[in-house]
Amino acid sequence: MEMNQVTLPVNNMEKAVDFYLILGFTQIVDTPHYARFSCPKGSSTFSLSLESEEFKNGTIIYFETEELDKLVVSLVGKGIEFEQLPTE
Repeated sequence: MEMNQVTLPVNNMEKAVDFYLILGFTQIVDTPHYARFSCPKGSSTFSLSLESEEFKNGTIIYFETEELDKLVVSLVGKGIEFEQLPTE
């Protein structure tokens, strides 16, 4: 069995889409209430669903890369702010 996708609720679709595009994901579905992305490597996808009601989201997603330091420098250069930089 292979996992196809995970859908995350968001309250600001435009801001959320922009964030994942900056991270390097490819948007494959684009509607006002739903967006879907493919990962830069592999066949996994994930999606965003616009929620009009208040919600709590405890979902944690882990992405992997072998060049973490290089990716972090690139993302900081694109304006992504980290609460904590990676440590060993």
